[in-house]
Amino acid sequence: MSEPVAGWLTESQQRVWRSFLLANTHINEYLDAALQKFNLSLPEYEVLVRLSESPNRTLRMGELASSVGHSRSRLTHTVKRMERVGLVSRTSCDSDGRGVQATMTDEGFALLKRAAPAHVDSVRRVFVDAIAPEDYAALGRAMQASLAVAD
Repeated sequence: MSEPVAGWLTESQQRVWRSFLLANTHINEYLDAALQKFNLSLPEYEVLVRLSESPNRTLRMGELASSVGHSRSRLTHTVKRMERVGLVSRTSCDSDGRGVQATMTDEGFALLKRAAPAHVDSVRRVFVDAIAPEDYAALGRAMQASLAVAD
């Protein structure tokens, strides 16, 4: 093989990078498919999880967007869909009245409790159990290092 152009990825780096991209797509599709029987997408499930972990099952939309890694506009579209089917409600923030907060409804919490076991099982199958323990620990360190890179 020829040497890579300066600054480009080596063949080995390219292989790992492409594997990461394919695995990321595969994992997300796998998890999304497991949630379809509950009429939930993976982003919707993550919204429910974050709300379930918050006091009064409520978060400001900006904080919710940050916690799930979505833009505010993408989160707004997701929450609007969830609001239409009764999983969440949106109201003005109690603290200042300017912001908007999302609150999980009782129906949303009940759906999360039904979907969670299937989701955890699919996470185990496609991710946790598919990776050797020593590789899993290394992957965790690698993802933390990547997340630490500033914008």
